[in-house]
Amino acid sequence: MTIELKEDLAYILLKKVGDRTQTDEPLTFSAESADFAGRRTNNNEILAHLDYLNQKGYIKADFEGDAYADKGPNPLPDAIRLQALELTPSGQSLLQKMSNNPPQKLASGPSTAIATKDADFLNKVMLKGHIDNIYDARDFTEIVFRTMRDLMTTPATDKVASELHTAASHTDKKAAQEEIVDLWQDSNPIVRLLSKIRPSLNFDADTFLYRVEKEGGLPNTTGPNTVVKAVFSATKDELSEQRIAEIADFMPGKIRTLWEEA
Repeated sequence: MTIELKEDLAYILLKKVGDRTQTDEPLTFSAESADFAGRRTNNNEILAHLDYLNQKGYIKADFEGDAYADKGPNPLPDAIRLQALELTPSGQSLLQKMSNNPPQKLASGPSTAIATKDADFLNKVMLKGHIDNIYDARDFTEIVFRTMRDLMTTPATDKVASELHTAASHTDKKAAQEEIVDLWQDSNPIVRLLSKIRPSLNFDADTFLYRVEKEGGLPNTTGPNTVVKAVFSATKDELSEQRIAEIADFMPGKIRTLWEEA
């Protein structure tokens, strides 16, 4: 399984392993610990990075259960405990190189997490999507919405529009001062018209993600899964349970899974 590798997480993990003194004791990792404060991560992502470092030979670690599972017979625990964990010579070399030139994200230091429940729409997308500015959050949101609408019938998209009348952002940046419904219906008048008159399309989850990645020109600090899920999460906060269920029925494969998990 591919992951969106984050240099700051990889560096923190390598350093934590390298600083370990009692090698016979298990090492515990948790997204809630001070090590990852403000890094916008979770145990699933941490374990995925550990698995990646293990596969590439930077660390030696014994894993129990599914490295990427959060459901099923081997769910992720509240904290990740690994036995027989050590830094390999390759890992020591990589850690030294990263210590000499630390990831840029570390320079900003930990940031204080905000309660997304109380944040406005585009700030939620920025926070959960690992997006640096409100303009990109707006553009990515519009692309995700456009791709969603292409899968849906016109009556279904109209029902969504009827529920989206919350301000997208309380910012002084004029380009982002729109209602969510304006983003949903598309700022491009030709695209907006086509969405009204053409029948719904049929494409798979990979095409959905490909469109978001290529049309959006995503930076290397994030990825299509992350951005799509961030937009989904912020959108669901504005919709009724009935509308949420209806949209799920239009989404293909793992896109439906991202929608339901958001």
